[in-house]
Amino acid sequence: KKCEVVDDHATCIPETTRCWASGGPHYHTFDGKSFDFMGTCTYVLTKSCDPDPNLPIFSIEVQKEDRDNPQLSPVGSVTVHVYDLTVVVVRLEKGFVRVNNLRSRLPISLADGKLHLQQKGKFLQLQTSFHLKVLYDWADHVVVTLPRTFSGKVCGLCGNSNGDPRDDALKPDGQLVQDLVELGQS
Repeated sequence: KKCEVVDDHATCIPETTRCWASGGPHYHTFDGKSFDFMGTCTYVLTKSCDPDPNLPIFSIEVQKEDRDNPQLSPVGSVTVHVYDLTVVVVRLEKGFVRVNNLRSRLPISLADGKLHLQQKGKFLQLQTSFHLKVLYDWADHVVVTLPRTFSGKVCGLCGNSNGDPRDDALKPDGQLVQDLVELGQS
């Protein structure tokens, strides 16, 4: 844990790791593996894959828009499933989110204060009480910050967050793939 002073109070938060998707085909996993993957479907960036009764269940998906040049395919939307809610952030709907299909203006607090969404500069910031954070610029850049308590318990294009980039290309069933297209389609 890392401790710091926030609003004049000592606060300890778990160490985190970061994954991102940017500029069409570029991805960087929690464990530091960088790769390019082109596609124009909906892809799982990260989700709970190894059920642990002590950890919340969540998933984060990106929908890539279809363009003539897949290298320029922006992120059309980011969908976060957490606390039995579905939050969708749609490209070009700056300042708004959709919560269970209802359009809401930012900032918003949900799930009895366990989920906060706000605009921070040009980014949407979604933050949970278990320190999952998602930043999205309403265009083509998504950053996911995850506590290390989820190490080895997540899967998706962001990898498994176990500190080893060599096994980041794992399908949800645990099989290692050599072809990133196969990973994206899993």
